[in-house]
Amino acid sequence: MLNKYQSEFQNWIEKEKKAIELINVVGQLWFDRSVELVLFRKPLFDVGSSEILAHHQYAKEISEKDISIYTTLELAHAIVKCNLAPSRVDVGRLAAEWLEDNNHYASIQDFVVHKLSKHIGRDKISLKPVDVVLFGFGRIGRIAARELILQTGKGEQLRLRAIVTRSYSDEELIKRAELLRTDSIHGPFNGTIVEDFENKSLIINGQTVQFIQAPTPESVDYTAYGIEDALLIDNTGIYRDRAGLSQHLKAKGISKVLLTAPAKGDIPNVVAGINDSDIDFNVETILSNASCTTNAIVPVLKIIDDAFGIEKGHIETVHSYTNDQNLLDNYHKKYRRGRSAALNLVITETGADKAVAKVIPHLGGKLTGNAVRVPTPNVSLAILNLSLNKVTSRDEVTEVLKQASLFGNLSEQIEYSISNELVSTDLIGNSHAAIIDGPATIISKDNKTVVLYAWYDNEYGYTRQVIRLAKKMAGVIRLTYY
Repeated sequence: MLNKYQSEFQNWIEKEKKAIELINVVGQLWFDRSVELVLFRKPLFDVGSSEILAHHQYAKEISEKDISIYTTLELAHAIVKCNLAPSRVDVGRLAAEWLEDNNHYASIQDFVVHKLSKHIGRDKISLKPVDVVLFGFGRIGRIAARELILQTGKGEQLRLRAIVTRSYSDEELIKRAELLRTDSIHGPFNGTIVEDFENKSLIINGQTVQFIQAPTPESVDYTAYGIEDALLIDNTGIYRDRAGLSQHLKAKGISKVLLTAPAKGDIPNVVAGINDSDIDFNVETILSNASCTTNAIVPVLKIIDDAFGIEKGHIETVHSYTNDQNLLDNYHKKYRRGRSAALNLVITETGADKAVAKVIPHLGGKLTGNAVRVPTPNVSLAILNLSLNKVTSRDEVTEVLKQASLFGNLSEQIEYSISNELVSTDLIGNSHAAIIDGPATIISKDNKTVVLYAWYDNEYGYTRQVIRLAKKMAGVIRLTYY
């Protein structure tokens, strides 16, 4: 028994050593070449060795293939030897393909060269960094700031240059810095934040971020701070139509605007991975990232509709409370939202069903929707009750969703969970727009109605979608291998 214990423990130590080695390789690729390695979209950069091994356990279970740290490390070393252009490479996919096809290649290096041939050569893509301004610094603004800083790498994509607030004082800068350092839901910021009172800025992981007071959007001269041709992300939700958001374009130094809320009028509502290919980013100067719920349900609806066809359906959203609600009972202009968010289930309206039609037009009129706000601070759940055009089975639906989560164009948007014990707090900080709760899937006896449960971190997961769209607007997209 003791020998077994010692053997297992020693095996773990060897894996930890390999994980640490992988961390070094991942960091080298990221900072030297703007090449990011992920494992079925799980991060391998800025994480610990034990977390990396946990990601490998997930990869093994979800893919049903013997993906190990030894395989991914060997693949990573082979990638280093390739002169890749700026890329995001899923070594989970590579590992799965290597385990299936290794007998067709002379070596793992030959395999990697073959699979990543479109990525080899620095001239395959040229990136020019684009300045970003955050207009507003609330829940989404602060998470976006964290993520933009952490994704900076060698600075070839988006660079956070300024944050605009309604007022400024040294005391406010201290408070805003502290809100960025610590978060009751998402935990501490992994880095350093230094207040620079003389220049009214924060130095975050070595990057100087200017704080600007602005009474109106058009009143700021961003060029005075060295900011040119910038993308402005409006997190306030105050302006939602073209007339209001166009005020940002009148400010010197701003060339494009991205709204982190559903837009009104003729502004396109975009869900990254779904209808972004319909947008001419050289022409459109104002876009909306739609809502967190829209970003969660649309990828799932797209997959199901493509595979089986959707005749009709109902979407019920179980949504964590937000700052729009009252902490204690007080007046609110909307029905029921005046009652204490921390004490009540609150039935409220949602525009998600109508928003779907703006992203997938042919589903217009086929869906209904409603929402219930619940006493949790983050992570929400969409329940999709869908009548299908085709007869199917639970296994077939499961396989379609699982494959979409592992490979292809929507693998950044969708994760598939096989856990029977999943609860909302498990998904805080999940980067996907939606996480399918596989074991919870229900299918009717006639095999034409399916009920799907899709979780989503309505703060972090949504913000990752914002940044995906921001990169496309800015034209700083790396090559990807998913």
